[in-house]
This record gives sequence, C-alpha cells and structure tokens, in this order.
Amino acid sequence: MGMNEQNMVISQISCPGGTIYTIVPGDTLFALAQRFNTTVQAIINANPGLDPNSLQVGRMICIPVAPSPGPCPGGFRYTIRAGDTFFSIARRFGTTVAALQAANPGVDPNRLQVGQQICVPAPAPGPSPCPGGFLYTIRAGDTFFSLASRFGVTVQALTSANPGVNPNNLQVGQQICIPAPAPTPSPGTCSGFIYIIQSGDTLFSLAQRFGTTVAAITAVNPGINPNQLQVGQQVCIPD
Repeated sequence: MGMNEQNMVISQISCPGGTIYTIVPGDTLFALAQRFNTTVQAIINANPGLDPNSLQVGRMICIPVAPSPGPCPGGFRYTIRAGDTFFSIARRFGTTVAALQAANPGVDPNRLQVGQQICVPAPAPGPSPCPGGFLYTIRAGDTFFSLASRFGVTVQALTSANPGVNPNNLQVGQQICIPAPAPTPSPGTCSGFIYIIQSGDTLFSLAQRFGTTVAAITAVNPGINPNQLQVGQQVCIPD
C-alpha cells in the first residue's frame, strides 16, 4: 500500500480519543487489550465488522484507549504521524535516538503507531567550550579512536574535552569538541631528551624520576598544560 493510500485508509477510520493501530503478525485482540489497558469487547465495538478470529496483517484498527504517555519533564508531547521514526524525530527536534528511547520506556521504536504520543525530551546541552579546538559533527561510522587518529589527538584527550559524552554511544549529528593537538617539542630545540607520556605520569613524578624540577620541565615545553598531560604526548626533559 502506497503512502497516499495508507493516509486515505487512516482518514476513513473514526477513532476519537483513541489511537490507530496496524495489525502485525501474532497480534490477537486479547493481547492488544492487555497492551493498551482496554477490553476485547471495547475494541470490537470500536471496529464494526472486525472478525476477532481472523485479524488481517496490515489492517488498521481503532484502539479506543490512547496509550498513556509517561512523564516528560523539560520536554513536550509529540503525536506520531505516518512515516515517523525515532531517527527522523531525533533529527527534527535536535535530540538523539538514545535520548528518545530513554524518555519513552516501553515504546517499541520499530512499531510506532499513527496517533501514538511520545515524549520528545529537551535537547541535550551543547558541547562544553572548546578553547583552542573546534566543534565536530558525528558522522556514521565515527569512533573516538578513528577521530583521534584523523585529527592527531589521543582518545584520552577527546574524552577529557567531552565530559558527559559516551564514546560507546555516539549519535549521528551529535557535536563534540576536537581539542587542539598537544604541542610536540622538536628534538633540535630540546637540550635534554624527548619523553613520551605514559598513563599516570605527572610533571611532579617526572621531575622526581629524572632529577629535575616541574618549573624546568615547564620552561622547555612552552604551551604544555601540566594538568592535562595526554598519553602519547611528547615532552622535553631538560638535562
């Protein structure tokens, strides 16, 4: 059935105060009555001519009780239209699929029904300031590892620059901060030797290990942030 034909069928179904539902394989009136907190008889009364023993897959029926949406603090109610998906709704209202799922527990995103109400949460707060770096919009296939390799930074630096962002659940269209690459000292300008930062290193521990001072290391590494050393970052350890 084409979209125009489907819309015509929808418009011909009278369902005041309820919701229009499309029969899928396995549906029974008993199961639907339980799911929508109504009764089999109420569904039959709302659909004259419906054979309860022979539900046709793809047929649209009226469920006389609208689903009761849960609380929606900070967001708003949205009524599902033909063709809507969680992905299209997320893009339209500046949120994410994950946020929609979290705001609508019990709603199956693969079985949205025309007339069903869902909660569209308030848009996620924008990325934190990105001094020295730039904002990047996530594309399909992006990971923190691939972005770190592409932009010459470390995964740890990306994580530090994006508090609250789950690197295992990046959303297409989400904006993150790509921090400026850590300054890399030139061997020719280092009177000592180049050291590669390891996990757990601090300038204080390096100064103790190599018999120097924090001030001396800072002096030969202009631009270094002693509070945000990045694993893999190169620093000059003075003689």
